[in-house]
Amino acid sequence: MIGPMSAPATPTVRTPEYGIPHLPVSLFAAVMGLGGTALAWRRADHVWGLAQWPSLVFVALAVTVFAVVGTAYIIKGLRWPHTVQAEFRHPIRMAFVPTITIALLVLATALQDLARPVAVVLWWIGAVGHLAATVWALSSWTVREDIGVGHITPAWFIPVVGNIVTPLAAPTIGSVEFAWFAFGVGMIFWVALLPIILYRIVLHETPFPPKLRPTYAIFIAPPAVAMLSWQSLTGRLDDPMGRVLYAAVVILAVLVAAQWPRLRTVPFALPYWAYTFPLAAGATAAIAVAGALPGVVYDIVAIVLLTVSTLVSLGVLARTLLAHSRRQVLVPEK
Repeated sequence: MIGPMSAPATPTVRTPEYGIPHLPVSLFAAVMGLGGTALAWRRADHVWGLAQWPSLVFVALAVTVFAVVGTAYIIKGLRWPHTVQAEFRHPIRMAFVPTITIALLVLATALQDLARPVAVVLWWIGAVGHLAATVWALSSWTVREDIGVGHITPAWFIPVVGNIVTPLAAPTIGSVEFAWFAFGVGMIFWVALLPIILYRIVLHETPFPPKLRPTYAIFIAPPAVAMLSWQSLTGRLDDPMGRVLYAAVVILAVLVAAQWPRLRTVPFALPYWAYTFPLAAGATAAIAVAGALPGVVYDIVAIVLLTVSTLVSLGVLARTLLAHSRRQVLVPEK
């Protein structure tokens, strides 16, 4: 006698202990860092007449990393969608999701002279996509009661202040009007978020995770990118706005450097990529000022930042590849 048919079991997809399911969205910061370093060398070539090949090398690295990480993240989303959904809802990791759109904008800026049609497409996707990411992030922070002071990190600048990256290539491959709008959005929320994030870090009401200390460097990025975007939109750096933003870049870089005794004790992990884009942006801003204002001091600051940002980008890339070879990168979050 045949019994009642039982419902077929729902197939489950086994999640391996190492590999793509554990690829963090924050790894798109590697594209930002390498692309940002390419922009720093591109500016150095324009200002000092240096060789173009370092910029081309970093552009190639950024495009390669974007292709690899982007493809892997699409596979992750298709095969293990629950892991992507978890990242998008995680109180801390969700702030890194818009590194995807910023990576597109950085690549568009780096490729504007090398592959203009591709750069135009990347710019529009990145610019519109990042505004959408801003609305998503702000809406989530507003309505979610599970997000508190203990979840605030400098990475909160990424979703909303990241709009100031939009104007960098707008005059050549995008829309200046759209760029002004994005610039306004980013600047307003930089002013709004800065005291909130400083409150979280300075007053120590809740312990700051040591592994996230490299995100301190993100403080450098907003004034540096804002200064470059201001120049892109107005053609000026020798005005009060340019000078004030430059002062902010330098003092924040000094403050981050002063934290080095604490930062160097943090074991290497993917959050180290948080150093790369802010340092590259600071170097690019310093080089731009060296080209706009007379004075050997400006050149010295620019050379120091360019050297440091280049070494850090190459060093973090090498350490990441070494860690991956040892199966220490794509592991479950602890």
